[in-house]
Amino acid sequence: MAYLSMGEAHRRITDYLNRFSDAVSTQDGASLKNLLSLSSNSPALLSLADALNVFQDFNRLIKQSDNDSQFGEILVHLFRAFQSYRIGNSIDSYQAFEKSANAFIQEFRNWDTAWALPALYVIAYEIRVLAERADKELASNGKSPEKLKGAGSFLMKVFGVLAGKGPKRVGALYVTCQLFKVYFKLGTVHLCRSVIRSIETARIFDFEEFPKRDKVAYMYYTGRLEVFNENFPAADHKLSYALKHCNPQREANTRMILKYLIPVKLSLGILPNDWLLEKYNLVEYRNVVQALKRGDLQLLRHALEEHEDRFLRSGVYLVLEKLELQVYQRLIKKIYFIQKQKDPVKAHQLKLEVIVKALKWLEIAMDVDEVECIVAILIYQNLVKGYFAHKSKVVVLSKQDPFPKLNGKPVNS
Repeated sequence: MAYLSMGEAHRRITDYLNRFSDAVSTQDGASLKNLLSLSSNSPALLSLADALNVFQDFNRLIKQSDNDSQFGEILVHLFRAFQSYRIGNSIDSYQAFEKSANAFIQEFRNWDTAWALPALYVIAYEIRVLAERADKELASNGKSPEKLKGAGSFLMKVFGVLAGKGPKRVGALYVTCQLFKVYFKLGTVHLCRSVIRSIETARIFDFEEFPKRDKVAYMYYTGRLEVFNENFPAADHKLSYALKHCNPQREANTRMILKYLIPVKLSLGILPNDWLLEKYNLVEYRNVVQALKRGDLQLLRHALEEHEDRFLRSGVYLVLEKLELQVYQRLIKKIYFIQKQKDPVKAHQLKLEVIVKALKWLEIAMDVDEVECIVAILIYQNLVKGYFAHKSKVVVLSKQDPFPKLNGKPVNS
């Protein structure tokens, strides 16, 4: 850092205080937002942080200001957060920012209109980001990471402030999505349920009145929850909504949605086009799709093994693993069509030994009893229509629609 005189430091701090009081007095939420965005690393805020570390008697400046003294609790702790952030102390920065944020919430309650929502959004975002950084620092010091959990409690408090009948309620969905990010990070997704109930059942909220950006994020996270719950029709609805309304220029966001929507669609029997996988760099699904098309169980297992870490991190591995039943269906369907070309009259009588040989060709060792068990599951799941002739070890397929399409219905394996 270049040399900074006390006079210049004093000027920078005074200038910030003036801009803060102007933003509040004119109810300029956009300007106030920029003054609170700690992790943005904006040159103006970094220069302020440098000034605070030179001129440390900023508490006196705040008290002397007629316009800023009433916001002393917000500003004193905010300045301490800036100081700590600038020198790379994430733990102290989070703790100071949390105190400032709590003081801000007290003021926010007293403001009748929703003018300060942009500033509140930044506080909700910053409290989560700073908590994540603080937890990394705690973990690296061999201590228990606990700040993100604290950030979750703070965000629940903010949600409570917004869950009223006034104009501020439109901010509830943004805070909800920040909560989702916290709960997903902590692995406590079950805590999402109470917030979801409040949003979806409380009469004070009208989903359509929320900003489009927040609706997309909400449907994305609740869609992911439905994936974890294996409620694929609901997941399809929510993730498809998110995809449809997502800004097409935000390709990274589109990719995030597709990362979960594609496994859902596959579970419902709907296969994506190759160009889609290529465009959004989701090539890890390419061999999964090819396996479903070919009825190639070995290819599916190889694809799951090759990208196991990625699928596990996304939480879709088990979803993809259950596609095996569809692959078996496709394999038997191909055998059926080949047999139909050779002997149309007996095409519906499929020897289990033929399926065993097909699997052996795919380098998968199964005996007749194991194949019979698989086919029984397929019949039970309505992926195959037919019955067994047990003595002759033959599955007799229905002459009408022996391989029903899923038509958007999941396989309950």
